[in-house]
Amino acid sequence: MRSAPTTLATAANVATLLGLLGTVSGLIHAFAAVATANPAEKANLLSASISEAMNCTAFGLLTAVPILVVHAFLQSKTQGLSDGLETAAIRFLNSLAARQAARAQSRLELVQQSASAA
Repeated sequence: MRSAPTTLATAANVATLLGLLGTVSGLIHAFAAVATANPAEKANLLSASISEAMNCTAFGLLTAVPILVVHAFLQSKTQGLSDGLETAAIRFLNSLAARQAARAQSRLELVQQSASAA
């Protein structure tokens, strides 16, 4: 059950990092456009490169945020199930210990009765 939340967290982190990579790539293209293009084309190349950078950032965040929300939800549910199972296991072990203690007490009483009868 731990693999799904871990996979989702990894996917969210990868989406964020890919968005950042696209942003950096777009900015590199923007600066390259400013450095090498003729003045008439600079504005068009610069705006296209900045648009690429912003679209990559938006896509990365639009992907990562919902995945992180689903991750948090699933992790909360998993933790609740785990806590419930742990509580049930502790109650079961406590009931076994109480039952064993009751059996030991009844055996002790039988031994004491037979010893006093003899």
